[in-house]
Amino acid sequence: MKIRKGLSGGQYKPLTEEDIAKIHATSMNVFSEIGVQVNFAEARELFHKAGAEVDESSRIVRAAPDLVQELIAKAPSVVTLCGRGENGELDCEIGGDKVYMGTGGTALNVQEPGSRDARRSQLKDVMNMARLVEALDNIHFYMLNVYPNDLPDEDIDVNRFGAALNRTRKHVMGGVYTVEGIRNVIKMSEIIAGSPEALRQRPFISMVACNISPFKLDKSYGELAMEVARNRIPVVVPAEPLCGATAPITLAGNLVVQTVDTLAGVMLTQLVNPGTPVLFGCISSITDLRDMKYLSGAVEMGLMNAAAAQMARFYNLPLYSTAGMSDSKVNDGQSAYESAITGLMVALAGGNCIHDAAGFLEFCMTASFDKLVIDNEIIGMIMRAVEGIKVDDTSLAFDVLKKAGPGGHFVSSRHTRRYMRTEQFHPKLSDRDNRERWENNGAHDTNARATKKVREILDGTPQSVLPPEIRERLKSEIPRLRSFIME
Repeated sequence: MKIRKGLSGGQYKPLTEEDIAKIHATSMNVFSEIGVQVNFAEARELFHKAGAEVDESSRIVRAAPDLVQELIAKAPSVVTLCGRGENGELDCEIGGDKVYMGTGGTALNVQEPGSRDARRSQLKDVMNMARLVEALDNIHFYMLNVYPNDLPDEDIDVNRFGAALNRTRKHVMGGVYTVEGIRNVIKMSEIIAGSPEALRQRPFISMVACNISPFKLDKSYGELAMEVARNRIPVVVPAEPLCGATAPITLAGNLVVQTVDTLAGVMLTQLVNPGTPVLFGCISSITDLRDMKYLSGAVEMGLMNAAAAQMARFYNLPLYSTAGMSDSKVNDGQSAYESAITGLMVALAGGNCIHDAAGFLEFCMTASFDKLVIDNEIIGMIMRAVEGIKVDDTSLAFDVLKKAGPGGHFVSSRHTRRYMRTEQFHPKLSDRDNRERWENNGAHDTNARATKKVREILDGTPQSVLPPEIRERLKSEIPRLRSFIME
């Protein structure tokens, strides 16, 4: 089967060039006139030394547009999130209009295969989700998508990353919670890579440290971002402004908040360590104005994240964007159309690293094993749409048409045999049988077929992707690492 990844998006553009210029100009006005509250002294000092205006009493930092542009220009325009496959086959080259789609995090609950209920997620779920991601071809990277509620906070980072790194060769991205955890994850990854230098040359981990909307660099997350930047590990600095809550109700107003907040994070990483691989991050969405809760499946989320793809390209920064989630509690029609619509919008807009695109239900509170399989199918279709239609002499097939002539057919044509496996997307989950055959095979719906696929994968013997000697070394050298995840 043809694997489609890293294809060029950008066909869909919700913003005009004039729109982009207005959002940029307003964002620069925010930096220079309103400012960003920076709630830790070390970061304020870095901004001050760079030439920003710092008010210590209010902790507000104001930066002229030239300084903003100068700092973000230090960040690389392309960041390669490496996998551990042969010949770079699992790498994701994030930047420009290239599109990759994967999981997201961090849900507090999981939905077991075949279930409609949810339970608290555990460390074992991190491993099992990683096993599914490894087996599902259309999911391009594994962002740690569940929180291990059975662990204390100080043990979260190293065990989440460790559990994933031993079960999938695809790139592993995750939110981080403690500075010590970051250091242990990096140490663990250096051992797996073979050396600190080898990890920096081919980083197969990346980390996420969120900003607070509107216009606030939080002390905790800011210190985490700075620690990752010091170690020159790829880092995402996303913002999650919500229309009507932490951003204006208008989508354009949200995009201003989104742009300022994530650029502030980009600037901080470059002040700490110029050239740090950093991703412009968008998690923008809307609120349900009836009760002010966050919504993940809204079409407006797709619009804003598609627009963020255009803003990221304007700033020549790689993008971490959001799409493919659902507010439904189960895998039903709503979960399918919400995931497909936002995923298609952001992918066609050229969202580079589209996270949350596989497995999420219930406002991102629940990660579903079955939905991972269903979304793998949806992503495959989305990527076929991103690929578009190739038009050249071969695909126009004039010679084939001439040979067949009026009333002819193309079933046995060499041209058909040559392109039959690559021109079309061939689903693995969808049912394309006639009714009689479908009924004779048990009349299974999408949910049942997805559950069957999940169980086929998880009922098999778990396979470690790390050599035994590396696993033993990690167990002996990495503090707080649970030994069972290395079995």
